[in-house]
Amino acid sequence: MGVDVSCPRCGGPIRPPDLTRSVWRCDGCGIVPPLYVAARVGTEVVSKAAARAAENGFPIWCPWPLPPGWTVTGIGWVGDDRSGVSASVLACTGPANLTDGPADVLFIAEEPGVGLGVRFAGLPGPDPGPLPQATAAHAKVKIAGHPAPLWALDAPEDRSAYVGEALGRWLWAVAWPASAGYLLAGDLSLHDLADRVPGGLVYGAPSPYLLRTP
Repeated sequence: MGVDVSCPRCGGPIRPPDLTRSVWRCDGCGIVPPLYVAARVGTEVVSKAAARAAENGFPIWCPWPLPPGWTVTGIGWVGDDRSGVSASVLACTGPANLTDGPADVLFIAEEPGVGLGVRFAGLPGPDPGPLPQATAAHAKVKIAGHPAPLWALDAPEDRSAYVGEALGRWLWAVAWPASAGYLLAGDLSLHDLADRVPGGLVYGAPSPYLLRTP
């Protein structure tokens, strides 16, 4: 499958290992693992990405069942064959609430220090910092039937960003426009595609947010 390769922290170009270096490098961010984003999305592409993540026991979070009108519009992962998967991202597109045009939401799972979530959230990184667990969560999703609390972050006004933890890793939801965060106000359940790719997934045109630098 065709993939775009970039830096997970800034979205810029990344240099592969060569005769003098055994690591990937970004001119601005230094040594980083590569971010692979599939150029198109469909059952075969998602199944291959899910199998890659499953090799490392790494989740790819997807709303399931998909809310009415929503489609899967992109998938990506961080890490090569040598380092293994350290982050995953899935894009969904659907009807916006209170605004015209489509809404886009990225669901990101990542190990600490990767910097993928803060990049899309438009925040400094590489991590969001301590979670304000002394305050009530701003949103919740369900994972394997259990609630996973999420807290809103002070993201740029064109988007909303929420972060929490799931399976010992960061769990992000970043939405454009900001009002698209309404998706998290419902009874939303996240399913791990690395465990099983449901046969009823619906796919749409590639998300403009996943294939460019926000």
